[in-house]
Amino acid sequence: MNEPGDAHDPLVEAYKAGIDRTLIRENLKLTVEERFRKAMALARFADELRRAGRELRKQSQ
Repeated sequence: MNEPGDAHDPLVEAYKAGIDRTLIRENLKLTVEERFRKAMALARFADELRRAGRELRKQSQ
């Protein structure tokens, strides 16, 4: 069995196969404040999508 941290652990490799690590690397280049600002912008966008969805459902009734 492979030791923890082994770069060739089949379970780790299976998880890594479906992950775009370039996005993780790019985000880790940002400062904590920049990451926080991006998260807040994403939250505002999600809120706006929810609001627009509610309005659209209300109009279609």
